[in-house]
Amino acid sequence: MTLTQFAFSTAFVLGLAGLAFHRAHLLSALLCLEGMMLSLYLALSLWTLELNTTNFSASPMLLLAFSACEASAGLALLVATARTHGTDRLQSLNLLQC
Repeated sequence: MTLTQFAFSTAFVLGLAGLAFHRAHLLSALLCLEGMMLSLYLALSLWTLELNTTNFSASPMLLLAFSACEASAGLALLVATARTHGTDRLQSLNLLQC
């Protein structure tokens, strides 16, 4: 495993660990998801550059488009929960009450 692969794998695992263990606010969960998507995008971009092929050249852009859609949906949920509950703390949200 090269140093760049190790760096992107570590960034992804740290984002996953932050998402799993530090779930106090919805905004921190969204930032961890964005960090994971950024590390995946950079790793996929470098992977396509290392292969020197055009077969996978659209993959990073497709991942970036899905990441933008995920970010906009997450921010819309953040605004909606902040308006209805008055806070973005995940402990105040109850999934059984809609």
